[in-house]
Amino acid sequence: MDFKLHNGSGNLCYKSCGRQDKQLNTYDWLADIPGNNDESDLVEVQFKNTRKGYYRNSNKIPLEKGDIVAVEATPGHDIGVVTLTGRLVPLQMRKANIKSENDIKRIYRKAKTVDMEKYEEAKAREHSTMIRARQIAQSLNLDMKIGDVEYQGDGNKAIFYYIAEGRVDFRQLIKVLAEAFRVRIEMKQIGARQEAGRIGGIGPCGRELCCATWMTSFVSVSTGAARLQDISLNPQKLAGQCAKLKCCLNYEADCYVEAQKRLPSKELTLETKDATYFFLKADILSNRITYTTDKSNPVNTVVISGKRAFEIIGLNKRGIKPDNLTEDLSHIAPKKPVDLVEQESLTRFDRNKKSGSRNKKKKKKQQQNAAANNQPAANNEPASQASAKGQQPKAQGKQPRNNRKPKQPNEPAQQHDKPARN
Repeated sequence: MDFKLHNGSGNLCYKSCGRQDKQLNTYDWLADIPGNNDESDLVEVQFKNTRKGYYRNSNKIPLEKGDIVAVEATPGHDIGVVTLTGRLVPLQMRKANIKSENDIKRIYRKAKTVDMEKYEEAKAREHSTMIRARQIAQSLNLDMKIGDVEYQGDGNKAIFYYIAEGRVDFRQLIKVLAEAFRVRIEMKQIGARQEAGRIGGIGPCGRELCCATWMTSFVSVSTGAARLQDISLNPQKLAGQCAKLKCCLNYEADCYVEAQKRLPSKELTLETKDATYFFLKADILSNRITYTTDKSNPVNTVVISGKRAFEIIGLNKRGIKPDNLTEDLSHIAPKKPVDLVEQESLTRFDRNKKSGSRNKKKKKKQQQNAAANNQPAANNEPASQASAKGQQPKAQGKQPRNNRKPKQPNEPAQQHDKPARN
């Protein structure tokens, strides 16, 4: 099936994006290049939970993204989904720190109906096995929590994922589990963040958890990141759903470190002619600092910029004490707020339209009067005619404009007798 672009420029490669489990998704941006699958015989296969493996396609089976395959396992075989083929697979192996290709197992075949039936049977037993394993661990007084169980595709092996704060001696547990389920047992410890990513959920920001969507490696988070961002060390606010420090505390730590360099040290005091000011708090990103005259209580607080604080520190080093901490802004005219989009008026779009139509009607009326009177419009009349018109006596009744008698162009102006000067 081909996906055609609407502009007719070509085909859309639908093999690049596959339906994978959240953060395990790999975008194959070379999928539409001819011969990409033949560049390497290595294939990336995904299993349940956050487990991936790399296998060799020694039988030259034509594989594409999304195919279900049976791969080699110890013992038996396992069932997985192909997530990546071609030349990007060696790059992914390098990212996963897999250096030796000699121990890579091979792909047997594409999964058949019999393989899928066995896989579905094994998958159906996972939940009941997990509940039973928790009861056994509790009866043995082991300080651990079994979070999930994953059966191999052929049902001959089971992987038990558990969470524990310290070291756990589960040798007796393995013997009891092997007798109870008659399968080969493998114990795999995971962290609290991996457990939260496996379960999923919504964070306090209103979005899905980062560990359940895109995070693949979990870096340790310390309270130092909270101190850099001037966040109160409240365990209830700093802890995530995994009961560990939130991973997002590390996201903006570098930005705060750079912004902190534009602020003076907290130990420095500012001297003025009236008092001595001590550091109280700082808004790091906006570069604003609050100083107080009392070291223990916020008294006579003054908020200044980091630039002004460095100026006062420089003056104090030269033995000069300014009158106050605030800057002299009298020479700077206050900026008037400008409403760029004119949100205060509901008729802002009708105003220009009405004024424009009114001007057009007035201009059209003047043109009609000028054509009827055989003279230019009133705005363009000579000054002599306008003065002569003003000296005529007013008529008792107002005549229509079109019925007025037009003046002769050569009609002389009225002469008025002026008294002679002595």
